[in-house]
Amino acid sequence: MASALEHIRIIDFGHYIAGPLTGMLLADQGADVIKVDPPGGPRWDTPANATWNRGKRSILLDLKSSSDLDTARKLIQSADVVIENFRPGVMDRLGLGPVAMTDSNPSLIYCSIPGFASDDPRASMPAYEGIIGAATATYRTSNLAAAAADLDTNQPKYTAIPIASVYGAFQSVTAITMALNAREKGNLGQRIEVPLFDSMFQSIGVFGAKIHNQSNDQISANPQQDYQQQWVPSVRNSWTDTYQCKDGRWLRFCGTSNKNWNDFLDAAGVTSWGEEWTDRAQKLDEGAKEQLKTRARQLFASRTSLDWEQLMADAGSEAAICLTGEEWLRSDQARLSEAAIKITDPNYGDMLQPGLNVRMSLTPGTVKSPAPRPNQHRTQILSELRPKQPTNANPNQLVTKALQGIKVLDLCIVLSGPTMGRTLAEYGADVVKIDNPYRGNHIERHYDINRGKRSLLLDLKSDDGKQTFINMVKNSDVVAQNYRLGSLDKLGLGYEDLKKVKPDIIYASLNAYGQTGPWANLTGHESIAQAATGMMRRSGGDGKPGSQANPVNDYGTGFMGAYGVALALLHRERTGEGQHVDSSLAYTASTLQSQFLQVYDGKVWDEPSGPNALGSSLIHRAYQAADGWFFLGAKEDNIPSICHFLELPNDIQSLKNNLESRFVSRPVSYWIEKLSEIGIGAHEVLNSVGDVMSHPWAVSHGLTLTRDHGDIGLVTTSGPSPRLSMTPVEPGIPAQRPGSNADAIMKDYNMLEELPHLISSGVIVTEGVEAGF
Repeated sequence: MASALEHIRIIDFGHYIAGPLTGMLLADQGADVIKVDPPGGPRWDTPANATWNRGKRSILLDLKSSSDLDTARKLIQSADVVIENFRPGVMDRLGLGPVAMTDSNPSLIYCSIPGFASDDPRASMPAYEGIIGAATATYRTSNLAAAAADLDTNQPKYTAIPIASVYGAFQSVTAITMALNAREKGNLGQRIEVPLFDSMFQSIGVFGAKIHNQSNDQISANPQQDYQQQWVPSVRNSWTDTYQCKDGRWLRFCGTSNKNWNDFLDAAGVTSWGEEWTDRAQKLDEGAKEQLKTRARQLFASRTSLDWEQLMADAGSEAAICLTGEEWLRSDQARLSEAAIKITDPNYGDMLQPGLNVRMSLTPGTVKSPAPRPNQHRTQILSELRPKQPTNANPNQLVTKALQGIKVLDLCIVLSGPTMGRTLAEYGADVVKIDNPYRGNHIERHYDINRGKRSLLLDLKSDDGKQTFINMVKNSDVVAQNYRLGSLDKLGLGYEDLKKVKPDIIYASLNAYGQTGPWANLTGHESIAQAATGMMRRSGGDGKPGSQANPVNDYGTGFMGAYGVALALLHRERTGEGQHVDSSLAYTASTLQSQFLQVYDGKVWDEPSGPNALGSSLIHRAYQAADGWFFLGAKEDNIPSICHFLELPNDIQSLKNNLESRFVSRPVSYWIEKLSEIGIGAHEVLNSVGDVMSHPWAVSHGLTLTRDHGDIGLVTTSGPSPRLSMTPVEPGIPAQRPGSNADAIMKDYNMLEELPHLISSGVIVTEGVEAGF
């Protein structure tokens, strides 16, 4: 079967991570990706290139040579998509910039992925991963985490996971595929910019949200550091933690929000403890909380990690052993679900590496080939050079939004699934958020992940509710859900059920581990995916496993779900066929760690880890200055300049001996100014999400939004990041009061006459469910 992007040609000028990963995600779905590297091959020699460049063809071009520059222009003339992640202005100076290239090839989609946006005052700064992390408070340590691990809250906690680059890639492939959808409907091509700094606001998500007039400022500008300090946990929630088991292994337990809580208590043999240790609502003071923690630690230490994992699975609860990255890749779940695949690489031999992130039932992606040798396909590529045939695009533009006219029914809960629906809304889809009115008295994270949608509270477990939903499906294009595998099938609302009603429906499913493998039916949230795939072990180092600062798997999986839907819509626009699309938290965690997740003979696992890590090298790390911390982002070529500036001998040892003592002698602002003058990246390490969200540039560019939300007043959330020149994304309406749009929705779906009966019978509820964080 053909893949969704089989007839799309992409020229990939990417380097380091963001650009090559964007090309890989598109190649995995069938695109013909031509990787352009400088003479000598990729700028960064890393085993991860075996992942990021798989499925591509290779040509080496010296863009300082007039003949090779002409070849690059001809390649672009033949392309559907161009990817580049240089600093703003570099491609313009070569005559290969987005305006010039889209003018000469009007059907071209040109995607730039700079570190900072072209109009950001920091646009010229070398924006290495650590620079972006410093600028977005990614290396912050919350007071709660610090207390648990005896950490200094002022010292940055570096993560080796390249979150900014991966998030830039996630949002780039989504934007590119949305632009292809618009082009398929008759539009021309367009220019896209997805800055890494901007992309990071999507990973901050709910941690940057703020209700301005809430009593006692309970939800602050930085919930992770401030709200959690004020929040008094319930007995039940206090169980959530990472516990050391009898065999010395660590187990992440998150079963407190699971409906099978009592089944866990029975299986663990602690029902005799009584409600004072297990009640959900009862609050704990610090003394009682520590007593509970002591008892819980003793309980988990009484069995092995494997025993606990099996007990949790049998009870329907939620836990995962904290594996290493290698253990994850070799696990039965990773291999059988193809979260890990074996590639025979020309340089490294047999290699395990992350598999496809997005799975498509009708247009399955595939890894067409291992990463090529540099210049392997030069002769073949040059023989194919010819301008792209003119398209039938309408210069007057047929759609102003990529998903204009698309109707989505969003059944999702928590973060990942609703993020998928929110993203589809940003690109113009009409998204109806359907929640269970009897699941609880509030909808978590509502203001963050449900903007741009209309709200309906509908009981799908009732016969009338089920039929109402089926009637809505008949007039919809997409159904999105992220329940446990098989849950909706039991209600007769699975993909196989709904395609009988609407054969061309696109049905998107997200879950913890994917649709196949021994763990497919297990439940799991953000930290479970972090535990199972090696993230927590890397964060904790040799000690207790730790978590990432942001819920990166949840939000990332939401973007990958939206990417899958965009691929499916593109295929349906061409053929009329619908299909099932899926992704998972574990797939996304694997992609996020794709810099490290390769297993081959001779592999050395030497990436920075642990809570005291400051960076990846002497010249890519955080340093303490006189009044705070800044991140130095440089490469080996910069060492002579740094040594000259600091009046040190030109050698690495001099830097090792002197950098810390030199940098602590002056304030952060001094070092940023002076290092910038010699072309070296340096940025203050921000330790507060509130500082990031309130940054004037971010506010003025819509990366943070403060809008009126009716009865609740002003609420600040993050805004969308990608910039599209012809079909721009928009944040949409503020999140609506749950259930408040029932009249308008039922009218749009020609069921308004049925609404009074549905309300009186409790099938549809219009009030009583609150929006929550």
